Amino acid sequence: MDAFTELIGGFGTALTPTNLLYAFIGVLLGTAIGVLPGIGPAMTVALLLPLTRGLDVTGALIMFAGIYYGGMYGGSTTSILLNTPGESASVVTAIEGNKMAKAGRAAQALATAAIGSFVAGTIATLLLAVLAPTVADLAVEVSPADFFAIMVLAFIAVTSVLGSSRIRGLAALCIGLTIGLVGIDITSGQQRLTFGIGELADGIDVVVVAVGLFAVGEALWTAAHLRRKPIDVIPVGNPRMSRSDFRRSWKPWLRGTAIGFPFGAIPAGGAEIPTFLSYVTEKRLSQHPEEFGKGAIEGVAGPEATNNASAAGGLVPMLTLGIPTTATAAVMLAAIQSYGIEPGPQLFDKEPELVWGLIASLFVGNTVLLLLNLPMAPLWAKLLRIPRPYLYAGILFFSSLGAYAANANTFDLFLLLAIGALGFMMRRYGIPVLPAIIGVILGPYAEKELRRALQLSNGDVGGLFEPISIVVYVIVGLILLWPLVRRFMPRKVVPGVLEEATHEIEEAHSPHGLTDSVSVSGTARARQGFDGAHDSDSSGL
Repeated sequence: MDAFTELIGGFGTALTPTNLLYAFIGVLLGTAIGVLPGIGPAMTVALLLPLTRGLDVTGALIMFAGIYYGGMYGGSTTSILLNTPGESASVVTAIEGNKMAKAGRAAQALATAAIGSFVAGTIATLLLAVLAPTVADLAVEVSPADFFAIMVLAFIAVTSVLGSSRIRGLAALCIGLTIGLVGIDITSGQQRLTFGIGELADGIDVVVVAVGLFAVGEALWTAAHLRRKPIDVIPVGNPRMSRSDFRRSWKPWLRGTAIGFPFGAIPAGGAEIPTFLSYVTEKRLSQHPEEFGKGAIEGVAGPEATNNASAAGGLVPMLTLGIPTTATAAVMLAAIQSYGIEPGPQLFDKEPELVWGLIASLFVGNTVLLLLNLPMAPLWAKLLRIPRPYLYAGILFFSSLGAYAANANTFDLFLLLAIGALGFMMRRYGIPVLPAIIGVILGPYAEKELRRALQLSNGDVGGLFEPISIVVYVIVGLILLWPLVRRFMPRKVVPGVLEEATHEIEEAHSPHGLTDSVSVSGTARARQGFDGAHDSDSSGL
């Protein structure tokens, strides 16, 4: 009951005229940027992150929540209309959504995606409000050794489970940890990896890293693979659903929520595997299985609800443990840290107005998103006609402006360019971005918890092994050894379902379909979650 009391207080914060305006602006900007081709929620949040710097922390995070949901809605729009998902979690939505659009049902596909996102987001945010305080209370009792073990689990799971290649995932993690080490060692006072450059003594701003890896790196990568012909945008009519569409969609919305939230709430979870699982589930349970592969509305409703429920679930470990599970959550964590606030078990006690205002704003942003975007779907579709050279030139301009505004230091512009080039090369060689950004954010905290644990044990390494941490290390060992064990186990495939779904994903995103490498990586990661697929040459996020 305390959670609901606090949530009511949070609505008192979120529903003030000023904060409502921030939520509206966030949804509007998030949708407008997120709907553009090749730009997913993580890149949208990273690109607009500097805009919140001049606001108070509560207003900034409420605006950020609107950007968060708006960017996710924009990703589904490009998946349906252009068959170009902005992130790997939207790959499955594009399978049936684009087929529906080509069959003249683009409006219905966008409507079921929007309403499903609203239903899943509302239920998942309610679960977040109920579960997060309990998780935070339990996490307060966790020792530094246990926290270090949990962060190791996050590192290993992100690189081994979410990445299409474990070696590339570990390489990305090492890159992130190295960037996180730059600066002055708090304990010894010695400079690390500064190469005598005074501007690096304070470390590299997480905002610069996030904008460089996501926005600049993605812009350079996409600019290097521009299509020479204009983009064909499918016309969008009035997004209304018939009674038959509602009957076929409401159960997938609920099932998608039930599948997505637990995956998102698990540290090092993600949305690729649950969206694929939702697609397979809906194909098995559908009364119209013959429509799958040709534009089945259940194939849009289920995965899109799963994606949004997983995103809301990902806020549980982010707020309670300070561990992001997705690229978007990692950028949001960077935004919170930029105000000097450290997410973790004590956040609910130290900043209750901020936390509950943020959670309440998720309900507000979700509602505003539905009311704003259903009637404006045709307008968002027109944004897709912006020539890509102008689009990505604008992204580079605003990224540079935002990086400079973060600290008003021209040196950050050179850092932004260098990190953007690094992001481009990571995409070129198939190194995922998510482990790198998580390494940058969590690396210093993992180091701090490791040192605290060793100080409490007077330098005895045995102090790192407590009951909870031992269980966590066993899980880490299982994750690392599972691919080896899997090779000696008989492989079982759901007959006629998993193989067909996998074939449809690969066919839908063949070289004649998508040009964005994220589609291939999303498929590989999703398949890996079911049958332990071998390392592939597809890229990361």
